[in-house]
This record gives sequence, C-alpha cells and structure tokens, in this order.
Amino acid sequence: MAMETGLKNRVAIVAGSSHGIGRATAEAFAAEGCRIAMCARNGETLRTAAENIKRQYGVEVFAQPFDVTDADSVKRFVQEVAERFGSADICVTNAGGPPVKGFLDATLEEWRKAVDQNFLSAVYFAREVIPHMQRKQWGRIITITSIAVKQPVSGLVLSNSVRCGVVGLVKSLANEFGKDGILVNNVGPGLTATERLTHLAKARSASLGKNEDDLLAEWAAEIPLKRIGKPREIADAIVWLASERASFVTGQTLLVDGGAYKGL
Repeated sequence: MAMETGLKNRVAIVAGSSHGIGRATAEAFAAEGCRIAMCARNGETLRTAAENIKRQYGVEVFAQPFDVTDADSVKRFVQEVAERFGSADICVTNAGGPPVKGFLDATLEEWRKAVDQNFLSAVYFAREVIPHMQRKQWGRIITITSIAVKQPVSGLVLSNSVRCGVVGLVKSLANEFGKDGILVNNVGPGLTATERLTHLAKARSASLGKNEDDLLAEWAAEIPLKRIGKPREIADAIVWLASERASFVTGQTLLVDGGAYKGL
C-alpha cells in the first residue's frame, strides 16, 4: 500500500526556492499535489523554477521575488498567499548560508547580516504563518539549517553560531504552539550537491592549495555513505515531516547527512 502523505491541496510556502534544496523541496511538495508559494531574491531564476514546476506537476504556483531579511516583504507575501490560496498550511524557511570565514576575518556587518538572513528570516515567516495555522488547528513549520547545529563546520563560524539560534526558536515554537496542532521541526542537511557546496569547495581548495574535485572526493570519503547528498534527498525528509505520517514529531532536528554527524 502506498504511504499516503495527506498533503494533496495543502498550501506549501518554500523560501529560497529558485535553486538548490529550496527548489527541490518545492518540486517534492508539488509532486504530492500541494499548491506552491515560492520566493527568492533573483526574480529570473525564480520565475523559471516556478514555470517548470507548474508545467511538470500541474499544480498552482505563486512566485514572488523579494529578500527574506525584509520583515514587511515577508508579511505582504504571506498575506497574498493566504488571500490567493485560502491558507498557509506549510512553511519551509530557507536562506542562503553566510560566507566562509574564520572568526577574526568576519566583520561585525557580516555577523549582523547572518543574523538577519539565517535567524530573523525564520522569525518573520513564523510570525506571519502561525495565525493562519491556528485558525485551521493544523500547521507545519520546517526550518532548513545545517549539520553545523550539531557539529560545527570549520571555516563556517557565522553559520555554526547563528543557525543554533534557529534550533532554539524551533524548540520554543514547538512547545508553545503544539496545542494548536502546529508541528515545528528543523532539517539539518550534511554535504549536499548545491551551488553553496561548490563555493565552499572553491574557498577551501584555494586556501589549501588543493584541486576542487580531489577535495570533494575527500569529503565524500569521510561520509559513511561515501557520497555527497542530493537536494531531493533533503526535500523528501522535509515532505515526510510535513506529512500526516509524522503527526507526532515536533521540536526535532532531523539530520540528513549520510551519517556524517559523529555524535550520539
């Protein structure tokens, strides 16, 4: 028997969905028959992604370009989604990671930007979607962070620090809004084949004087599954958390990392 997700016709907001894990997540929800609301900074790549998803899955797609660090833009977007689709059932928060930096190289401006981009953006979305979810007594908020929330990644001090705040937020929201039927969880991808990984490999290979491909092969060798993850594999975990099959799971961080996390 097929595993029914119960997601058909649900409204799924996916932030940062023009490419990478965000786009794969929008596609995975579309495959379940959800109505999709997408946003990203780059209007052109966003439009292309939205058109492809609409064509491939035959679902309603609403896409709007804006910056998730702008609280007013997030507010307007969620309002428009709710007006257009009648609800905001699922919200996946996601934003590009901060630059590769050692602690003493990171400027205070970069710290502030990392907080805005990777922490406050999740706060803005949660503030806007929770009232809609309370009305229906059903909701799913899923944040995308990183394996770094359990095991810091060298050279990513901004990400290591700021993303842990998101986990505190997730746990707090799960506790406060469980009574309203709202489940709040976090997904922490390990090394995944995205543009960000390419940037990371470029930066690392330059500082270590190594070939990028060799470096990626070394990283893959350190993962128990001996390979880099695919964006769709992260997306499938997110869809499961949003589904009726995960109805008693909240306040959790699910690492999708091929076993890379060394802790218990």
